[in-house]
Amino acid sequence: MSKNPPKPFRAAILRGLGVVLPPLLTIALFIWAWSMINNYILRPVDWLARTVVVASISDIQDEKTETANHAIRENGPYIPYMVYQQVSEDEERVVDLSTATPEEIYDRYVTLVYLKPWLVAVVFMVVFIIALYFIGELLAAKFGRFAFVQVEKIINRIPLIRNVYSSVKQVTDFLVGDHDMEFNQVVAVQYPSAGIWSIGFVTGSSMRGVRDHVGEEMISVLMPTSPMPATGFTVTVPKSKTVELDLTIDQAIQFVVSCGVVVPFSQLCDDASPGQQEVAVRNSVEAMLGHDVGKAESETELDG
Repeated sequence: MSKNPPKPFRAAILRGLGVVLPPLLTIALFIWAWSMINNYILRPVDWLARTVVVASISDIQDEKTETANHAIRENGPYIPYMVYQQVSEDEERVVDLSTATPEEIYDRYVTLVYLKPWLVAVVFMVVFIIALYFIGELLAAKFGRFAFVQVEKIINRIPLIRNVYSSVKQVTDFLVGDHDMEFNQVVAVQYPSAGIWSIGFVTGSSMRGVRDHVGEEMISVLMPTSPMPATGFTVTVPKSKTVELDLTIDQAIQFVVSCGVVVPFSQLCDDASPGQQEVAVRNSVEAMLGHDVGKAESETELDG
């Protein structure tokens, strides 16, 4: 049964979605990541910093003295007139001076003068990136790796939390890990049964006991699951039973994530659908352009 070709209006809409959705989803992902950092790290740090600054500079008097320049407040206590004036000129009117406590007024004063939101965000991001760098360098050292392993052992002993942590760690390792160093080759394996071919990543040689029992070279292969290749199954198969594919790790991951829709141009069959052909050609052109840009940058660095 042949499918009816999509109507021009619908085809145009789908093409538009294909162009608009990738950048929108990318932006949405970064917005979500920033909101997580803002809600669970930046805001608590900002609150703690404001609390410390307020406690260190606050000058609250129960009675107005002749020597201190404190503002007159009907409900008291008294605060410095400079602080009172600064908050009263706040255009956002976050604090009601007639009912606010001195601590609330000081809190707003610190936000307006010392911890401006845009400045806090910039400083936080700089410090956060520097902290990530030092954490990465620490984990690269033997002591850092040892300490991290011990912490993970403690986490893995806690029921429920260890299950969530394990799943999250698999996803983050997939997103930020160096896949080229984890996997050696992309192969096709008859898995989960004979006659069904699946894409797998060679992770290395298998165990000696298995190889000696079978009597031939055995390799370990990670069989990823779609659409999240961060999870999967590790199988041991004879090397002679695998088919090495001319694919990069990234191309194989794209194939798995797309559930077989995205096929590299070099592996495209003659009877591939128009959609597959369009995606393959676009990815091939983007890859060539990226290669040319990288080559030009390398030549520029060498010339410099």
